[in-house]
Amino acid sequence: TASKLPDTSKAGLKTLAAKLKGQPALRLQLMAYAGGESLSSGKARRLSLSRALSVRSYLIENGVRSTRIDVRALGNKTAEEPLNRVDVTV
Repeated sequence: TASKLPDTSKAGLKTLAAKLKGQPALRLQLMAYAGGESLSSGKARRLSLSRALSVRSYLIENGVRSTRIDVRALGNKTAEEPLNRVDVTV
């Protein structure tokens, strides 16, 4: 249930940030989820927000302007696996 960005995700996000540099009109939406039996709805929402902000910070560090990133913390509102994830939509 960590909110820290896994190293395995960093390469893909770095590639995405590089592609976005040449396309200023594109925006990103981060849809973050957190699930599991032990998580209350409020806790799941906070954890998903924390995850989304980790991804957002990493993208900003790699040159994506914060004004181009929308964050949605959806908590446990998913039945799709994996329950713990951040989906990036361009």
